[in-house]
Amino acid sequence: MKPTTPSTRRRSPWTWIPTLYFAQGLPYVAVMTISVIMYKRLGLSNTDIALYTGWLGLPWVIKPFWSPFVDIVRTKRWWTLTMQAVIALALAGIAFSLPTPFYVQFTLAVFLLMGLASATHDIAADGFYLLALNEHDQSFYVGIRSTFYRIAMVVGQGPLVILAGLLETTTGDIPLAWSVVFVVLSAFFFLVVIYHHWTLPRPPVDTEHRHTDVRGIVQGFADAFRTFFTKRRPLETAAALAFMLLYRFPEAQLTKIIQPFLLDPTDRGGLGLSTAQVGLTYGTVGVIGLTLGGIIGGMAAARGGLRRWLTPMAWSMSLTCLTFVYLSYAPAPSLLTVNLCVFVEQFGYGFGFTAYMLFLIHFSDGPYKTSHYAICTGFMALSMMLGMMAGWLQEQIGYRHFFIWTVLCCVTTIGTALLVKSASGLGQKGSGETN
Repeated sequence: MKPTTPSTRRRSPWTWIPTLYFAQGLPYVAVMTISVIMYKRLGLSNTDIALYTGWLGLPWVIKPFWSPFVDIVRTKRWWTLTMQAVIALALAGIAFSLPTPFYVQFTLAVFLLMGLASATHDIAADGFYLLALNEHDQSFYVGIRSTFYRIAMVVGQGPLVILAGLLETTTGDIPLAWSVVFVVLSAFFFLVVIYHHWTLPRPPVDTEHRHTDVRGIVQGFADAFRTFFTKRRPLETAAALAFMLLYRFPEAQLTKIIQPFLLDPTDRGGLGLSTAQVGLTYGTVGVIGLTLGGIIGGMAAARGGLRRWLTPMAWSMSLTCLTFVYLSYAPAPSLLTVNLCVFVEQFGYGFGFTAYMLFLIHFSDGPYKTSHYAICTGFMALSMMLGMMAGWLQEQIGYRHFFIWTVLCCVTTIGTALLVKSASGLGQKGSGETN
């Protein structure tokens, strides 16, 4: 056994896993959530917001296509540090472009660049995690990485939005307020790069593949895609793809409209909350509900299995959509009522989303497990892009009818859950059920 040295002690997983996965979560929440609130406060229509920010999810859809090149070019450590630096520069670019007349075009382009860097960072960081830890530590720290990823969601949607709201109030300058928020994020990422340059270990297996047969890698990648669609019966594959794309269809639409609904004045059908109140309600209370729902969903699935809980979890995602129907019809609901409804809806979504993630793991089982799971997450990101027309639809029919529409769309959630449960034989002997 090698003696423990100060160098190896500095590279304890506790010194880099929390910060690595906190840094992984912040860019995603900035691109997919903070951007929605920011554009709403800057005066964009719901149609434009949903359409533009919907396209920003594209990098996470297509990231499986370049994941092999992250594997064969340079090291995972190099990719991780480089992408963090790119994200820091992108955040600074957003900050300095907001006060300009062309801020919409420029910030969208930079958000897309940041999405590409963030998706690449996801590939590299997850690969680095597997290379830097042995099998025991990978299992031990999986809960830690998930926790700090969710903490990033809380910080991104909560304190940062609250900070923007306070600056809006004190300065009266909305672009300046959001510029300060992105300057803070940029400075944080520059510090993260410096810190991780010092603390990320250098695993001996994380080496540059100078003599890798690129043709062989590409062939293996093609085989992974081919077997993804052929390793199961056609009916089972079709049901699985329908489930991946449509199980979250109601939530894909709600995600683009909830914050505008909370921010819009009452004469336009919204609730008239301030930016700071939205940061507290959706970014803090909502994320806590989402996290608790996910934790309890995981505990339930561990005890009863995916087959037993798939349908109840689908109903959980569906029925809790009714909370926004209630809020849209309720006369002047109190802030406490709004917080409670958002908590219930996000809790139900977190509980129901557990079934979705467990099914992706189940479907990815077998040869090419890593590649197949990456493809599944690509379909997951594509499913959320289906909500990009939600803003246009809401502006045509209003908030009340839009929320009723999302409840009706829950037939896709229930229907695909029943379809995939029947077609895949989840929980039957030999089915490889994931608990």
